[in-house]
Amino acid sequence: MKRLLILGGTGEAAALHEAAGGRFEAGLEVVSSLAGRTNEPRSLPGRVRTGGFGGAEGLTGWLREAEIDMLVDATHPYATRISANARAACETADVVRIILWRPPWTVQPGDNWISVADAAEAAALLPSIGKRAFLALGSGQLWQFGDVKGVWLMSRVAETPEPHSTPPGFVLVGRGPFDADDELRLLEEKDVDVLVSRNSGGGATVGKITAARRRGIPVIMIERPVPEPGERYSDIEEVMQWIERKLD
Repeated sequence: MKRLLILGGTGEAAALHEAAGGRFEAGLEVVSSLAGRTNEPRSLPGRVRTGGFGGAEGLTGWLREAEIDMLVDATHPYATRISANARAACETADVVRIILWRPPWTVQPGDNWISVADAAEAAALLPSIGKRAFLALGSGQLWQFGDVKGVWLMSRVAETPEPHSTPPGFVLVGRGPFDADDELRLLEEKDVDVLVSRNSGGGATVGKITAARRRGIPVIMIERPVPEPGERYSDIEEVMQWIERKLD
């Protein structure tokens, strides 16, 4: 039996785990790896490991010890460190690897996107763009807005944050998917005049982008980092076909 490691934490990774485990049940053991950043991750059938590997060297050792034959990097588009470690480890351990790549959102008629390179640039620009901001970012980026002056801040995190781990302002706790109508009501109720977002892509959180368009407010869009080189597929069925070829 061959073994597949899915580097996960995304909805696509969970869907791939369930699909691969069902279709290739007799000839493939599916292992999903979660970073352990949430206390209640999505429940998955079969084997799941939680926590880091200890960098590229640690992942290399784990791949060999677990006798992994193939790896699918289905991490978040902004999870650059684990993706870089996965590429290096697979090259060293001689494990075939592909990327399940979530396409980014693209500008639609009525959008007003202001492109920035990172959260620090977004924070520096924010006071010149709006006075009431919705920070729709990963929780690890919020600290960079701690020194922003003259702007009311609202942020949303997946779990109740630790004290002092988010910038001053209003904090929502919630996990997608988020409906565009609900997002628009939120923007209207809080009188938000600027949205700060990463270009995560996918359908679970695009509602805020649609809502900003409908409300006619600008979006400070933190662009994606350059992805790791390697074979990429954006469709789960394409990944399933790749797995099937590797099983032959």
